[in-house]
Amino acid sequence: MPNNSREATLFVDTNVFLRYLTNDVPKQAERAEQIFRSAADGAATLITNVVVVAEIVWTLESYYKIHRPEIRELVLAILNSDGLEIENADLILQAVTDYVDLNIDFADAYDAAWSLDRGVSQICTFDARHFNRVDGIEVISP
Repeated sequence: MPNNSREATLFVDTNVFLRYLTNDVPKQAERAEQIFRSAADGAATLITNVVVVAEIVWTLESYYKIHRPEIRELVLAILNSDGLEIENADLILQAVTDYVDLNIDFADAYDAAWSLDRGVSQICTFDARHFNRVDGIEVISP
């Protein structure tokens, strides 16, 4: 990372996290680690969002065949990274917990957590299978 006199703010995309977490492209993993260390040292602020986290979860599960409990640990490590800001991190935490504990898709788990956070307990869907597992959610069929 360039050494600038002022702190940089960088959006971090899915592939940077995946290279770091999997080390499947070692040179890129090393560069990703440098970015994360820079943020931990206060030289940069990193930001990302739930779409990136959802892509990470999906890719780790479908492509890398990593089991859900390990994926949860990796997401928790991301959420607890110094110098990284993620909007709605508390909802992501709830979603990744439900993703493992309730065996539901991460996206559905996030949608349920997001809805409940906004006081909405009814979800209109044709796919009730996962939402029915979340306490406090009532499925409404269109």
